[in-house]
Amino acid sequence: MRAEIISIGTELLLGEIIDTNAAWLAQQLAAIGVDVYFRTTVGDNVSRIASTIQIAMSRADVIITTGGLGPTVDDMTREGIAQAVGVSLELNHELVEQIRVRFAKWGRAMSDNNVRQAYIPHGATPVENPVGTAPCFIVEHEGHSIFVLPGVPREMKHLTETRVLPWLREKMGDEAIILSKTLRTCAVGESLIDEKIADLETESNPTVGLAAHPGQTDVRITAKANTRADAEKLIADMEARVRERLGDWIYGEGNETVEQVIARMLTAQNKTVAIAESNTLGKIAERLRSTPEGLNVTDNLIRVNDDDVNEKNAEQIAGMLRASSGADIAIAVVSTMGEQDMYKADTGKTAIAIASDAKTRSYSYPVGGMGEMAQNWTAVRALDILRRALL
Repeated sequence: MRAEIISIGTELLLGEIIDTNAAWLAQQLAAIGVDVYFRTTVGDNVSRIASTIQIAMSRADVIITTGGLGPTVDDMTREGIAQAVGVSLELNHELVEQIRVRFAKWGRAMSDNNVRQAYIPHGATPVENPVGTAPCFIVEHEGHSIFVLPGVPREMKHLTETRVLPWLREKMGDEAIILSKTLRTCAVGESLIDEKIADLETESNPTVGLAAHPGQTDVRITAKANTRADAEKLIADMEARVRERLGDWIYGEGNETVEQVIARMLTAQNKTVAIAESNTLGKIAERLRSTPEGLNVTDNLIRVNDDDVNEKNAEQIAGMLRASSGADIAIAVVSTMGEQDMYKADTGKTAIAIASDAKTRSYSYPVGGMGEMAQNWTAVRALDILRRALL
């Protein structure tokens, strides 16, 4: 079964409100095996809402809308859906009474404009909203089902859990589920990951997809099956193939951050770390301190001349820092200051050295500057070097 989620409201298009409803709905639908291929946002405009509904019916079995069911003139979902399926709106007197009772419980009189909320498309099935004033409805049209829900998250979630999901489970019959698992890599680009597992990304079940973030690429494995156990087996088999290809490029899974993984390793190995940072403004140490382990990280903010940004100087700083701090591991990160453009990372140079009782190693990267992108990439590189040393 294919579903499309449509979020209605001009405030969403203006960025005034972040659409958390669609993400939550997608998670609930995946949990019962419903495929969501499209998520659409449309403003408060009757003709555009109608057009969006018609497009959704051309590619989905079930359409779920949220928003636009309030009492004001700019709440146009009812009119848009009626126009999409070619019927008129009609007043449902039972819904009027339900709204009146709701206001009475709150000790308030119902306003005249609240009557607008009781108009629904001809032939629609009314759905009482026991946690709000916006009645909902279901439209069945030419083999498609349109669930029309309020935009208030609390109301939307209640109606989804008590009406939408039970209806969908009954329609689908056999139990089904969609599960996903994310493997996390850092300090390696999306293109390099793709080179290693491109053939796996073409498989249909489970599917493998990539999501790139600054300094990190996630590998998402998604499986659909009749039972959770079957889906987990599909994911486990594919995960083994991915891990065989990517090896220690993978640092963790799920929502784990690289600093959380490092903090656990440092704690397990009973090791301490000291860090000297130039252009990262203490972000590397800050990330390690922010973990649940609450690491006590010795941190030094340093400034070096651009001419001194090289591996040899970084090694000297790391060695002296380890000796002066008494830490088991010392890291020195020196970068050219370069530009402060937050979108640029390749306008300078960075040298990173790590000193331990085993040896001192150093690395150079064509990244520098005080911009956010440069700082993030530098921090991720340094953290990955520390992770690999702990391995």
